[in-house]
Amino acid sequence: MARKLDKDYILGRLSRVPGDVGFYFKDLTTGEELGRNENEMFQAASVIKLPMFAVVAKFVAEGKASWEDRLVAHNEERVPPCGALWFFEDEPSVRLKTLCGLMITISDNMATNMIMRHFGIETFNREFREIGLEKTHIERLLFDSAAGAQGKQNKIVPREMGCLLERVYRHSFVNETVSKCIEDTLLEQQINHKIPGYLRGEVDVAHKTGEDDGITNDVGIVYAREPFVICFATNNTDVPEAERAMREISLALADIPAWKAE
Repeated sequence: MARKLDKDYILGRLSRVPGDVGFYFKDLTTGEELGRNENEMFQAASVIKLPMFAVVAKFVAEGKASWEDRLVAHNEERVPPCGALWFFEDEPSVRLKTLCGLMITISDNMATNMIMRHFGIETFNREFREIGLEKTHIERLLFDSAAGAQGKQNKIVPREMGCLLERVYRHSFVNETVSKCIEDTLLEQQINHKIPGYLRGEVDVAHKTGEDDGITNDVGIVYAREPFVICFATNNTDVPEAERAMREISLALADIPAWKAE
């Protein structure tokens, strides 16, 4: 039985979330879509790490980088967690594949900045456009307070993240091997209180979160009986309320019983 998309419920629930709210949904079986501000730019927080990972995986496939490349975690470049590299007292040399895994699964900020410095912000922005992300872009390193004070912020677009995730799901991003690498890493996500929060492990979710003051985002593929892409971006919001809405909407769309969701 096909999913009945309750648009009034979803849009009504989103309307009760304070601040700037972006949303994009696509049923990967029927192609049905629903959005709210889905083509607008939002502060990315750590969701910017998803398209970064996609670009690095593309570079590896093209021979422009190797998963075995090593980057040194210099002490003077340390930034606070999320992540693990912050806690190393020496300066480890870390494989690019490991850095990407840390960047996605535990949202390691230091790993992200190492990757950003290694390839270059303008390189990422050029590649974002190359892969169809017209407005998603990087303006600064994470925890660059001087750039932040100048108003520089990294931005994502809900629909662009959804389109990238759909290509990953269909194994059409670069090729099947690259898509599967991205998909498998997203499935290992350890920050699971938003989209998967009420799904109780009954439904796999390949996703990437982002958080900052007044910001909470989550974008992912939900492997329900009828799989779908879902992308939330909320800025200037009440974070607990926004995350509650993410859980409730994701549960409704996944169509599993709500016995633990009260």
